[in-house]
Amino acid sequence: MDVPILKQGDVLIASIQAALSDQDLIALRDSLASRIGRFRSRGVIIDLMALDVLDSFATRMIRDIAYTARLRGAITVVVGIQPEVAFAMVQLGLSLEGIATALDLEEGLAHLSGRERKRAARS
Repeated sequence: MDVPILKQGDVLIASIQAALSDQDLIALRDSLASRIGRFRSRGVIIDLMALDVLDSFATRMIRDIAYTARLRGAITVVVGIQPEVAFAMVQLGLSLEGIATALDLEEGLAHLSGRERKRAARS
């Protein structure tokens, strides 16, 4: 199942609508890494709002996507983690340590916008 990846300004938005196979997650990682360079994206948002479960492989792949994006010059924000998913992740010891999270897409975009303003102010 292909994950739709939308481009909004210099941000890529990947909205995961259903549980993905391991191969789908790897394809998403590769596609985002390629598009970050092609579109010179400064941010990536991974929207998990539709998911009611997140297994250890999916969690690891989201971390890999974020780290790959960072190496390509983009910041990743994971949005839309449902309360039940968050509880299960904590109980299973799964972590998105070092990756920004936000309640929803709007907050994710605001987070990236704030980071970009800080970056511009330092220049």
